[in-house]
Amino acid sequence: MNTAPTAPARGHPSRRVILAALLGNGAIAATKAVAAFVTGSSAMWSEAVHSVVDTGNQFLLLHGMRRAARPATPRHPFGHGLELYFWAFMVAILIFGLGAGVSIYQGIDKIRQPHPMQHVWANYAVLLAAAVFEGSVWLLALRTFRRQTRRAPLLSAVRASKDPTVFTVLFEDTAALLGILVALAGVTASTVLHQPLYDGLASVVIGLILAATALLLANECRSLLVGEAVRPEVADDVRRLVLAQAEVSGVNELLTMHFAPREVLLNISVSFVPSLSAGVIQDAVNRMEREIKRMHPEIRRVFIEAQSGPRKGGG
Repeated sequence: MNTAPTAPARGHPSRRVILAALLGNGAIAATKAVAAFVTGSSAMWSEAVHSVVDTGNQFLLLHGMRRAARPATPRHPFGHGLELYFWAFMVAILIFGLGAGVSIYQGIDKIRQPHPMQHVWANYAVLLAAAVFEGSVWLLALRTFRRQTRRAPLLSAVRASKDPTVFTVLFEDTAALLGILVALAGVTASTVLHQPLYDGLASVVIGLILAATALLLANECRSLLVGEAVRPEVADDVRRLVLAQAEVSGVNELLTMHFAPREVLLNISVSFVPSLSAGVIQDAVNRMEREIKRMHPEIRRVFIEAQSGPRKGGG
């Protein structure tokens, strides 16, 4: 018996993180754009574009979550969970193509045609307010991510995570905080040294930060799109459970694949003790399926292939 995918609850922690980022980034993008227009700061224009891109990204992630929650169909018998990974990959493309590209272009244009900023205080007020908000969302995303990944080192946890919604927001807000620091440094250097060049350089650096963020995110999503297995400890749990059954003599092959963050397919080839009746084998298969799903609820579909074999052992 296989379980169909279920739609994420409206109160799902990933959804809360994305909504918080969406509402704040929309407001900050408008504020940064006004400040950039008033002051003529290239770094502030880059930050405004950055926040606009982040706002669009949150819409894409929410759209991906909605489409991924659709039930299985004859054309898509394993559901639509992989759409979430596709839309997260689209976020990476948007960050790279629009965010990084526009920021670097703005910076180079300012370096080639430098002009002094006006009303610099507006830049400081907006950037400090943005730092408070981005820092708050970053902490929310980090706490949510840590609850999902327990106490693993952060980079290892990102590589092991199968939920792109939270680590995408975490990546974005890390880049946003770095961008704010760079923009503050560029605006300050331009004002104190009376050199608009530094404002342009800050914009270029912000673009490079966005490009690096996009590449990291794209690489994580690529791995999920082509089909990642469960964590090794989960596979080991399943293997131990199966080998503990009296009817089982060995595990020949154990294959898993994530179709969504909490939607796993398990295909396992099991050798049974010779001379067992078909009824006994069927009862053992049903029992193992129930126990596997109880131990790891994310394993929604279990296919057990029965073979004969002389010994206990792992495959």
